[in-house]
Amino acid sequence: MRGPLYLIKCNNECKFGIMCETIAAISTAYGEGGIGIIRISGPDAKEILRRVFSRKSIKDRRMTFGRIIDPSNSEVIDEVLAVYMKGPATYTGEDVAEINCHGSTVSLRKTLALVLREGARMAEPGEFTKRAFLNGRMDLSQAEAVIDLIKAKADASYDAALSQMEGALSKKVGEIRAKVLDILVDLTVNIDYPDEDIEQMTYEKLLAGIDDTAREIRGLLETASTGRMIREGIRIAIVGRPNVGKSSLMNALLRQSRAIVTEIPGTTRDTIEEAVSIRSIPVYLVDTAGIRQTEDIVEKIGIEKTKEAFNQADLVVVIINASEPLDEEDLDILKRLEGRQSLVLLNKTDLGNTVTPSDIADISPNSDIIKTCLLQGEGVDSIEDKIEALVYGGQLTQKDSIMVSNVRHEELLRQALQSAEDARTITLTGEALDIIEIDIREAYDRLGEIIGETVSDEVLDEVFSRFCLGK
Repeated sequence: MRGPLYLIKCNNECKFGIMCETIAAISTAYGEGGIGIIRISGPDAKEILRRVFSRKSIKDRRMTFGRIIDPSNSEVIDEVLAVYMKGPATYTGEDVAEINCHGSTVSLRKTLALVLREGARMAEPGEFTKRAFLNGRMDLSQAEAVIDLIKAKADASYDAALSQMEGALSKKVGEIRAKVLDILVDLTVNIDYPDEDIEQMTYEKLLAGIDDTAREIRGLLETASTGRMIREGIRIAIVGRPNVGKSSLMNALLRQSRAIVTEIPGTTRDTIEEAVSIRSIPVYLVDTAGIRQTEDIVEKIGIEKTKEAFNQADLVVVIINASEPLDEEDLDILKRLEGRQSLVLLNKTDLGNTVTPSDIADISPNSDIIKTCLLQGEGVDSIEDKIEALVYGGQLTQKDSIMVSNVRHEELLRQALQSAEDARTITLTGEALDIIEIDIREAYDRLGEIIGETVSDEVLDEVFSRFCLGK
């Protein structure tokens, strides 16, 4: 079993540190469907299934057709397929039974109520995965990846979560932690047995080990920005004065007519938000009201929402009508781009090129600039290229490297790196080995928290509280 031993409180006797209560929950999404699954996990899983299932001869890992019957009155609740799987080779590491009902909310509710009445208790959110962690079936970072996999909105976020669930990040963190442990062992031996005939820990050797560790931690941290955007998605605010093509861009990226496009200024009077996958990246597009001076109260509210979306965006896409001279509204928007990730589109180039890229560069030198004719679909591929470049920043995609996408992991890596850098600083000053050991051990512990080797009950409760019921 990985890490310290944790027990879930129960009224029965626990043996060998294994959770002794049997839990159950509906493990499929709520609503109508072809099937709905009730999962049971714990030492009484087989017995509870036997009590409610018409077929009493239940073989390990054999899907069996039968009926769910209320033993109190012989009422048939549903025709089902049921399977029993003996632990520890199961998801939770315990005995598990699954009942595949018809996907009716009534069938699932009545079957679950019967299972609970026969001795199971209702599982807490994430408790099946929590038991998998506590029983050593996966480490904590793998467990966290399970919920990311469920919530993935695009291929890139799904692939990153799958990679972490399969242990790519765990393996890397484990390798770094092993190097830190080697340093700790050498330090401890030299501190505790200074007069013995052992290899002396030189400060040069210590520095080499610390530098190697810090380099590898930095390598992981360099992926955090990309990983976070892949996991959470990026927000893109589309801004500009009225009738420059904001809604046309929205429709072009969505590949459908979501926003109304007319030649009448002020058509979009509120923000329109849509989720889309661009180059397998989850993206949240915000089509905003055109920014201009107006006395219309409703339009004023829309413009205030535009400014709010501008401030919250990861990328601001400003659209300029290239066929008309820049006006005060254009200049005001462009000046707001300082210090922000931004992309300027010179749209309606089919009508003329009054505004040039050099004109924009003089006002907003850090913005990328693309010429477009959005109604004809020109420039859309280049826009998607820029979005992809923003996310990956010239790095390899997540299929080619390990990504840190979890904020908790990122913070712990930063703490571990800080401890390693502190250890390096005092090593350079020739500080005593037992003082250096404190910072090295701190780095070791922070890395252990990522994979759950050293983690508190409070952290575990917080992690698994984010899970859905039944997983």
